[in-house]
Amino acid sequence: MKPRHRVAIDWQQIKRRLADTERALARGGELDPQQRRDILAARAEALARRPPAALGGDSIEVVEFVIAQRHFAIEAEVVREVQALKELTGVPCTPAFVSGIINAHGRVIAVIDLKRFFELGESGLSDLNKVIILQQGEIEFGVLADSVVGTSRMPLAALDPPPSMGRQARCLRGITAQHVMVIDGARLLGDPDLVVDEQVSP
Repeated sequence: MKPRHRVAIDWQQIKRRLADTERALARGGELDPQQRRDILAARAEALARRPPAALGGDSIEVVEFVIAQRHFAIEAEVVREVQALKELTGVPCTPAFVSGIINAHGRVIAVIDLKRFFELGESGLSDLNKVIILQQGEIEFGVLADSVVGTSRMPLAALDPPPSMGRQARCLRGITAQHVMVIDGARLLGDPDLVVDEQVSP
């Protein structure tokens, strides 16, 4: 097989072709077959060179984080802030996945452990020294994390379906080929199991 060589595109020529076409259409003129082929070829080249994001398609910006060697991601739009975990106060008579509460800028916020919430079991040592505070409308809580990897755009078409049962089915958009569990932020924040009374009685 012969190696393929990249050919430099004359963008100025492409622009001139498109401009000629627009002028011809404005005059009501008809294009001959060769002109049509040239215009279609120019458009195909332009589309082929366009970055994937410019072509559309569903993708979301996510924040990726790690808990005990497991990778998670959640829409950046529901992440209000990330802070170091300084003090976590346990709360009696709460589900096992509620690790406690923190004081964040004068607000008392419940903090949950996603490993326990998703019933994933133990998967290695965990520091859990970060809190990712999520918010949508009036609902907000924190999730524990060992580290925050960063933000990126993720194509939804690349996700495999989540498990068909349990909280994972309710709250996950899917799982990537790299085993990143992509959380649906709105569903997680609205999950009925996470209705936690965060009001502190005077």
